[in-house]
Amino acid sequence: MPSQKQWTFNPNVGGIKIPEVVKREVIRRVIETAEKHFKGRYTRLKIYFKNQFCYIDVFTEPKVTENWPPKDWPESREEYINRIRNTPTHLCRLRYFGEDRWGYAFYTYSNEKYELCVYPNGEYFGKPEDAFLASAEVYC
Repeated sequence: MPSQKQWTFNPNVGGIKIPEVVKREVIRRVIETAEKHFKGRYTRLKIYFKNQFCYIDVFTEPKVTENWPPKDWPESREEYINRIRNTPTHLCRLRYFGEDRWGYAFYTYSNEKYELCVYPNGEYFGKPEDAFLASAEVYC
């Protein structure tokens, strides 16, 4: 007997293109949440969109000791500070499924990629600001 194909939902696949009005609302909500919970722990946010995805990055001020960098370092202190200031810390990637249903992938620096994860409440779908909070708790 031939096997029948079954449809199964995969929260790490698919999604729909994000409308402009939703993009503006997500930016507003994430910035508001960031300022309320993480003010002073980052210098700026970068929230950008591509097709069904929303990416959230932060930039931080480098912590540099007085004796850094060593004499044999390939760049000056100012070059190093400027490079670190302009290098984003990737927090998360959200996948839009419509209305206020967002899948969540956390950026893992150990694997250098976004990994599907659940929101803190154990669900696969949630709000962008909740994904930001969970990710920022780790990296900010």
